[in-house]
Amino acid sequence: MLIAPAEEKMWDKSSSINGKSHLTDDQINTKYEQGQQRILTEMNREKLPSFAESLNKPNYMDISPFYQRRLRWDKEKQSQLIESFLINIPVPPIILYEREYNSYEVMDGQQRITAIKDFYNNELELTGLELWSELNGRTYQQLPDKIKAGIDRRAISSIVLITESTQSKEEAFFLKQITFERLNTGGVALSKQEIRNCIYAGRFNTLLFKLANNKIFAEAWDIPIEDKNKLRTNNLYKKMEDVELVLRFFALRHADDFRNSMKVFLDLYMMKSLDFSEQDINILENIFVDTINLASQIYEDELFKPFDVKSDKWKDKAYKEYYDAVMVGFSRHLNDADLLLEKKHRVIEETKILLDKDQKRIFTGAGRTKADLQTRIQLFDDMLSKILAE
Repeated sequence: MLIAPAEEKMWDKSSSINGKSHLTDDQINTKYEQGQQRILTEMNREKLPSFAESLNKPNYMDISPFYQRRLRWDKEKQSQLIESFLINIPVPPIILYEREYNSYEVMDGQQRITAIKDFYNNELELTGLELWSELNGRTYQQLPDKIKAGIDRRAISSIVLITESTQSKEEAFFLKQITFERLNTGGVALSKQEIRNCIYAGRFNTLLFKLANNKIFAEAWDIPIEDKNKLRTNNLYKKMEDVELVLRFFALRHADDFRNSMKVFLDLYMMKSLDFSEQDINILENIFVDTINLASQIYEDELFKPFDVKSDKWKDKAYKEYYDAVMVGFSRHLNDADLLLEKKHRVIEETKILLDKDQKRIFTGAGRTKADLQTRIQLFDDMLSKILAE
């Protein structure tokens, strides 16, 4: 199997993430007294004009829209937040992570921060206001003096997770992840991949987004990447599940090292991916593209759609479990791509036989244990190996 250099030893060092340990009561008490796995925080409250001005400082706060979810507040939602400040409705605090002294990442509150920034930069034209409809159509600069003064008196609260909370990089990532999962105060909870996107930003995370826009991949999963209006309502796209599907491929190439659960295993791969070099990224990108090109040439319009023996037809949608087996299986035989293409019809017929024998439905979602996961990948791999040996 082709792998990137950094992947060769990525599993040598075991991770303590979600690990279970057996301690005596005295040891547990000592652990607590030493402040292990305890988050240090501080509370801040800042007037809106001062807060907005601080956002313009270099390296002060990362509020990039790429950083969290794909769906952003529209102008009406932003305007309603400003109206809430005006009439003094309590606004939830934002949650920040101090990555370096006086340099922060936004863990929760990106939409609120962006709305405040746009408002004070006169980039937000108020709209959809209900109690103060007289202000619709105006920017901050165009507001009456008394209204501006009233809003300027309001403040935004923040909870800051302090850098000194952890003693290692791994523990820091783990505690950040726990924070995202338990303190996310947005109206719509972040998905698992949105949380990973927040925590493990880097070269590999960027690659996942790039590959999720692969035309073959998008068409197989019915993701309308060329129609922005339809894309915004696509369920896979909205929650970054398309990005997670790409991640599954890379992680499950190491199915023998699978541990805990799918969520934890994908988290671990993302954590370890932070050490990937540019060379690693280029190699991984080529592996994905070559694999999906090969799979597409074999199955064409039926890519990732299992064969339904009862109806004697391919199913009308892609399945994650079958996708895992197909992609990982073909990735192990890229050196024999030409021979597999020559035997295309043989591959298709053997695929039908393989799915016919799948009484447990491990290729279509019923089998979700570690054993099922490893079995379906191995069965598909064995099928290809048998064809190549003929």
